[in-house]
Amino acid sequence: MSTVTLAESAKLTQDDLVAGVIENVITVNQMYDMLPFRGITGNSLAYNRENVLGDVQFLAVGGTVTAKAPATFTKVTSTLTTIIGDAEVNGLIQATRSDYTNQEAAQVASKAKSAGRQFAQTFITGDGTSDSFQGLLSLCPAGQTLATATNGEALTFDRMDELLDTVLAKDGQVDFLSMHSRTVRKYKALVRGLGGVTADDVYELPSGKQIIAYSGVPIFRNDYIPINQAQGSGTNLTTMFAGCWDDGSDKVGIAGITAEQASGLVVEDVGISQTKDETITRVKWYCGLALFSEKAIAMAKGIQ
Repeated sequence: MSTVTLAESAKLTQDDLVAGVIENVITVNQMYDMLPFRGITGNSLAYNRENVLGDVQFLAVGGTVTAKAPATFTKVTSTLTTIIGDAEVNGLIQATRSDYTNQEAAQVASKAKSAGRQFAQTFITGDGTSDSFQGLLSLCPAGQTLATATNGEALTFDRMDELLDTVLAKDGQVDFLSMHSRTVRKYKALVRGLGGVTADDVYELPSGKQIIAYSGVPIFRNDYIPINQAQGSGTNLTTMFAGCWDDGSDKVGIAGITAEQASGLVVEDVGISQTKDETITRVKWYCGLALFSEKAIAMAKGIQ
């Protein structure tokens, strides 16, 4: 006697469906918990960086004052750009396929996630072309870039100490170290190799989550930092950052910038397409990055 096949029986039933969407496109970037944002009016923020101090001198009684050179400054402009995308959903699909997961909401949420990931990627690797903003790799000046071995070098505590010492904007206060997860693993291997003595601290973020720290400075794992950089004959190298956040004075650190009147991610109902049975929802973010003081960032490239 023949029996019903699995394929045939499947026509009369449905597999259980988990409501919502399981996130599968994930890149770790813990720095978002701490990055300050400054709202601006207009599409750019101009500020002056100290260039050369006015000179002074010692003066004997009856001497002549010759220290008359003025301070000089460099004008810098950080510009807002737009990260944008439209979520378009067919009316029939929205009406008939939203019993478990709202189709429109899922598409809007995906666009918002994509915008956040685009900012996070550009925060590290942006070069200012194609309407993007400059990220840390481009903004860090040559004088704040440590000279590592010709073909790259292994991670060491000495190099980490030197990197921390290079950040001077807040009188030497360093707010973060940032490195790829591969480099974090190398750091943990160094700690384990100390044989019972640890340089591994714990830092609590505002969210309550705890991350590891070195010399009291939180180590942010950031997988947007590339691990395929070349230096000399060395390949598959990476960069390690140290820096400090701006304190609201627009003088001492790093801060994201966004439009004062439309801060953060904006979700806008565009309406119904004129030519298709589709609703259009626009997700956009007017954003950028400001490095107020060049002494607020330092990086070591060529880390194996």
